[in-house]
Amino acid sequence: MIRFLVRFIGLWLLAGGFVAFVVDGTRSIASSDIVMTPLGEAWFATNEASLGHFQTLVETHLSPEIWERFMVPLLMAPLAAVLGGLGFILLLLGRTREVREPSLRA
Repeated sequence: MIRFLVRFIGLWLLAGGFVAFVVDGTRSIASSDIVMTPLGEAWFATNEASLGHFQTLVETHLSPEIWERFMVPLLMAPLAAVLGGLGFILLLLGRTREVREPSLRA
């Protein structure tokens, strides 16, 4: 059941990454320049309060340096790459293991 849930979420994230890729591609063609939506910009547009709460949580419970060194570059990464990469990782984690038969050698 857990493996199914991990694969299901992975597929949705991969689909979201593909949609973000198509939207960025369409915007790039329309503007005749490469356009990539950063994760932070998409998160801010979706729910700016949760982004602020997450920043406060990381800075108070972990360290402000972690926010600056790890989270800010992640939030500047393209949304399609982050969603696609995370979805791919979850699909790999949720795959069914191949059972190998023992070989009978003489």
